Amino acid sequence: MIAVIKTGGKQYKVSEKDKIKVEKIDGDEGKEVVFDQILMVSDDKGKDVKVGTPIVSSAKVKAKVLRQARDKKVEVVKYKNKTRYKRKAGHRQHFTEVEILEIK
Repeated sequence: MIAVIKTGGKQYKVSEKDKIKVEKIDGDEGKEVVFDQILMVSDDKGKDVKVGTPIVSSAKVKAKVLRQARDKKVEVVKYKNKTRYKRKAGHRQHFTEVEILEIK
């Protein structure tokens, strides 16, 4: 089974046993979470496709939280020429790594 889920303002194409990084969601490591905003569900060969308007109400995706962590640092630089203006900052985004267990 293949599904397209929506979480954290982004869309992810997932299948069973996939490991993906999503925006931080609440849940301890080892706990299960359920994604209920499913935009599309299909079988492996793409024959039986169900597209939601905007979501497929009967579909759910179960996942297990593997870890809560922070990504690598991204440097943000603001610069304006001829005015001696330069600012530098860093940012580390929180994320949750999940493993897809089941697509219903």
